[in-house]
Amino acid sequence: MTSADRAALIARKNEVIAAQERLRRELARLEEQPHGDERRRRQLLRQLEALMAEEYRLRLAIDRAR
Repeated sequence: MTSADRAALIARKNEVIAAQERLRRELARLEEQPHGDERRRRQLLRQLEALMAEEYRLRLAIDRAR
């Protein structure tokens, strides 16, 4: 794996982390509402879990690329 490939993995990891933060903020806003949309909350949680799994895979790939 080239240093460009590793840089691309790191860039994607940073994008994933930013997306996780956006989802967490949206979840926090949703939970502040007295009658939050439960279906939307579950959807956001599934998306967050998927991003967390992707971040983990990216971390492993970055470590292997050293």
